[in-house]
Amino acid sequence: MLETLVRAHDDNEPIHGWAIMKATGRAGPTVYKVLDRLEEARWVTGEWEALAHDQPGPRRRFYRLTGEGERAARALLAQRRPATLMPPRPAAGSALLSWFHGGPAGDAR
Repeated sequence: MLETLVRAHDDNEPIHGWAIMKATGRAGPTVYKVLDRLEEARWVTGEWEALAHDQPGPRRRFYRLTGEGERAARALLAQRRPATLMPPRPAAGSALLSWFHGGPAGDAR
C-alpha cells in the first residue's frame, strides 16, 4: 500500500480506497484498516469528495501522504523493499525542456 501511496504522491494526485484496492489486490477491510492507522499516525490525510446534489453515487474519500508520511514511507520502503522504490519523478515539463535542448545524449533531434 505504501508503494501505491508514494506513486500517487509522485503524480501529485490523491487516491481513493477503491483505486488502492485495485492497485494492491487487497480487500476493502484490509485497505481501510491500514488507511485508518496511517491517518492516526498522520502519515496520510483523507478528504471526502464534494458531490453536487444531483450527482449519483456515494462520495469517495481521497487520501494523500503528508510530508512526514512521504519521508517515512520512502525510508520504510528503502529498508524493506529497495528494488520497488522508484525515485521521485521529475517536475512536469522537464521532458519537454529536454526535448527542446536536444534531448538525451546521442539524440539527433
